[in-house]
Amino acid sequence: MKFCIGIVLAITALSAQADLKVFATVPEWGALAREIGGDKVKLYTATNAFQDPHRIEAKPSLLAQARQANLVVAAGADLEIGWLPLVLRDSGNPAIQLGQPGYFEAATYVNRLEVPTVVDRVHGDVHAAGNPHTHLDPRNVLKVAEKLAARMAQLDAANATVYQAGYAAFAAKWQVAIARWEKEAAPLKGIAVLVHHQSFIYLTNWLGMKEIGALEPKPGIEPSSGHLTSLLVRQQTMPARMVLRTAYQQDGPSQWMAGKAGIPAVLLPFTVGGTPEAKDLFGLFDDTIQRLLKAVR
Repeated sequence: MKFCIGIVLAITALSAQADLKVFATVPEWGALAREIGGDKVKLYTATNAFQDPHRIEAKPSLLAQARQANLVVAAGADLEIGWLPLVLRDSGNPAIQLGQPGYFEAATYVNRLEVPTVVDRVHGDVHAAGNPHTHLDPRNVLKVAEKLAARMAQLDAANATVYQAGYAAFAAKWQVAIARWEKEAAPLKGIAVLVHHQSFIYLTNWLGMKEIGALEPKPGIEPSSGHLTSLLVRQQTMPARMVLRTAYQQDGPSQWMAGKAGIPAVLLPFTVGGTPEAKDLFGLFDDTIQRLLKAVR
């Protein structure tokens, strides 16, 4: 009797365990894997909303997680170029190397913006494959979700129907949400903005807003007093209505510009967890649009 009970408990415990171990490099794509896979996914997210994903250390804790992963979900377009290749190499996990089914890059499946014609470090931290922050256009999220669900089903065939159903449910809700967001955000069309870093191009492009300058003189180069002053002077002839930054960027430059120009400095969540309201992908866009609308009003 005890033996039978033990078997039942063991089977129950096994069925309760996650079937696919996912190593996500950034919160947005980890959140998407969770939307698709639910409790069939054991998720580890390597960074959070208060860390610059360009500048992460390949710590032993990351190697340990990558060593156990079945699937790495990366932003791609060289966002993680400074640390992910080291993590992959030193993990000793052949299943998650580039070119293997266990390695997935979101940027592969969308049309990337700001692809440079010339790549030279003199232009700052320029990504050869284009701007990697593709998740800030929710239409891109839907494209990536379809491909990610297929990859998850490939790697965990026993739960393929779960991932297919998870994607279908997410896609239905997401399409409704996109229509609502676009209706709510209509007053933002044509609004000119400054940005701390070129993090928001997919968002502003989707909403029809205009990025007319960055506080960084070149991508990845900290704002200088001279450059900020030149932007302030330009406000006289080409005024921006607000200045945008992420949770991981210092607020000093945007607050300075806002104070001098008399415009709002707007902190956007940028990714899941960037603000208390951005608890998931839906909350990310809900809160982003509400913060932008508040700044316009």
